[in-house]
Amino acid sequence: MQTSVSLIAGIVIALFAAFTVLRAVRIVPQARARNVERLGRYNRTLQPGLNFVIPYVDRVYPLIDLREQVISFQPQPVITEDNLVVHIDTVVYFQVTDARAAAYEIANFLQAVEQLTVTTLRNVVGSMDLERTLTSRDTINSQLRGVLDEATGKWGLRVNRVEIKAIDPPQSIKDAMEKQMRAERDKRAAILGAEGQRQSQILTAEGDKQAAVLRAEGNRSAQILQAEGQSRAIDEVFQSVHRNDPDPKLLAYQYLQMLPQLAQGAGSTFWVIPSEVTSALQGVSRAFTEALPKSSATRETSSEDLAAHAADDAARAAEAAAAAVEGAAEANSHQTASPSRR
Repeated sequence: MQTSVSLIAGIVIALFAAFTVLRAVRIVPQARARNVERLGRYNRTLQPGLNFVIPYVDRVYPLIDLREQVISFQPQPVITEDNLVVHIDTVVYFQVTDARAAAYEIANFLQAVEQLTVTTLRNVVGSMDLERTLTSRDTINSQLRGVLDEATGKWGLRVNRVEIKAIDPPQSIKDAMEKQMRAERDKRAAILGAEGQRQSQILTAEGDKQAAVLRAEGNRSAQILQAEGQSRAIDEVFQSVHRNDPDPKLLAYQYLQMLPQLAQGAGSTFWVIPSEVTSALQGVSRAFTEALPKSSATRETSSEDLAAHAADDAARAAEAAAAAVEGAAEANSHQTASPSRR
């Protein structure tokens, strides 16, 4: 009986010793910290790794995370300077730098950070109107971070960054902003359309101007070339005439050839036969008379007869030409007179 009691007592003592040893050893993970109180007073902070404490004397508190933490707060109503209520959603990035201060300087540092963020946000946004609030996120973030970092320093916290996640104005303001943005887009579209049309008209006018200039230059070059060609042709004819030395006989013959063409004009209702026709006929007669060959004495009489006959033929041809000219003139006069009678 005594043996069993001794055995039970030994087992109890062994278990108590093992439990005591286990309570004396504390293993802290990396980037964590634990505060230790000895007899109700802060003693030290356990660092990551293996640590020993005095069982039943030292009290070890729960782990405190030393890594950077992110807290997203619910949208908070904030009144701007122009008396509009907007809901602002914020995100705070902070880190515990002093485990002792985070445990003993503030009861709940997460709640303290949230409330401080809300109050600071209302102070900052309350001095801005809605338009400035929507366009000054960086300014709000920097002011919030400065105030929070200064206030939380004694709590063993460091605020690394504060971000405005969302700013929701009232629905009426949203509708007004949408209408304003739509009007601005329509205005920009109209301006761009007018600019494009103006640019198109300018380019078209420039193209027409260049085309007109090119056409004028082309016409000028063509006229210059044509004038040069006519000048060269006249010069060639003039040189050819002077080289060949034409006599009045040729000119008289050309004059007779032009008489029927003068009478065939549509507007030739009155035509006068000049006195130079007789001279031309005489010149043609002499031309035919002088052009006959005079090679032998035996044929002089026949040559003179042939010349006379040729002269008579030329005279008759001239008279026929004159008669044809007169007939054409009379026909033209009758054609012009007949419509007036009708």
